[in-house]
Amino acid sequence: MKVPHIALGVVIAAAVGLSGAAMAQKPSAPLQQSQIVTPDPKAAAFAKPAADNTTLTAVEGLKVGHVTLSARPTGCTVVLAKDGTRGSVDVRGGAPGTRETDLLNPVNDVQIVNAIVLAGGSAYGLDAASGVVKWLDEHHIGYPVGAAGVVPIVPSAILIDLWFGGDPKVRPGPDCGYRAAEAASESAVGEGNVGAGAGATVGKSAGRGTGSGGPMKAGIGSAAIKLPNGLVVAAIVAVNAVGDIIDPATGQVVAGVRGADGKLADARKLLRQGGGREGRAGENTTIGIVATNAMLTKVQAQKVAQMAHDGYARAISPVHTPADGDTIFSLATGTWNGQASYGQVGALAAEAMADAIVRAATQATSSKGLPSARDLGTVPSRIKP
Repeated sequence: MKVPHIALGVVIAAAVGLSGAAMAQKPSAPLQQSQIVTPDPKAAAFAKPAADNTTLTAVEGLKVGHVTLSARPTGCTVVLAKDGTRGSVDVRGGAPGTRETDLLNPVNDVQIVNAIVLAGGSAYGLDAASGVVKWLDEHHIGYPVGAAGVVPIVPSAILIDLWFGGDPKVRPGPDCGYRAAEAASESAVGEGNVGAGAGATVGKSAGRGTGSGGPMKAGIGSAAIKLPNGLVVAAIVAVNAVGDIIDPATGQVVAGVRGADGKLADARKLLRQGGGREGRAGENTTIGIVATNAMLTKVQAQKVAQMAHDGYARAISPVHTPADGDTIFSLATGTWNGQASYGQVGALAAEAMADAIVRAATQATSSKGLPSARDLGTVPSRIKP
């Protein structure tokens, strides 16, 4: 006897339905305790910034730690971010050294950042991020991946200081990053010859000798802008530029290339006269971070990083050259409940970055035969020591 097609279809559908119902009623396996990852409460906690803090840690939800190596002036700087912090990056220099920057592209999936590392030591210094990953993993902080635990998201950028101050084989590694993460706090950020800025120099458009002419010492600088409505935008930067440091308020050179008389020669004038030369690719770089307590999307965070490069252009001349690896990361902790356009945040980020760059030059002290702005008496009167 021939079975009608419709009847056969009903039989099959009924069988499938029964099978599906049986599967739906089957209890799911209980979540194993090993699949539940709880961050270390102490490591994951972030205190409110002090009222007089005018550095990067004025942004609630951030901690900063430096490690400076003693065998040669170099080191690393680690910024830890609270859970849920979003970030991005913009790379403009011609010779960058970075890690995990593709992940920060808004078209890519992961939305959060756990830490950012700035380091000396050229490409070797990228290893410092591995130590930060280890520290975060030990404290169960990172991007959750189910039963596998967490994967810490730690982008980083480096500058080259291998030629400065001694044995070039002395450079920051995983231990440096681990110790910097361990030391990180909400205290006002240390500036000058510390962390990633320990071996930083500026004014190399006429070479990098240490005689009467040549470059000058720079370092780490940080600045914050606080609005009456509670919005905070801040920056931290390690300045190791080919160019000179310019005070945007006056247009005067603060630190940079020196002539044979030891005085500032002004790279802008040398350029117009056809003099000077750029350092070789990879032998410079300014690396920094801008941050805000506002809530931003990943796309908006990238635009803020892009706008912040205007701060580089205002305070460094020349900038973004083939011999620089200029990079700016951006972070948004979302700890402020107010409303601000990301265009406003980006404009303030450029201002904060320019201020931080000037501070990187004015807070540095002489080192290994190179003078600082303090030695030449070129610190602007508006800058507090």
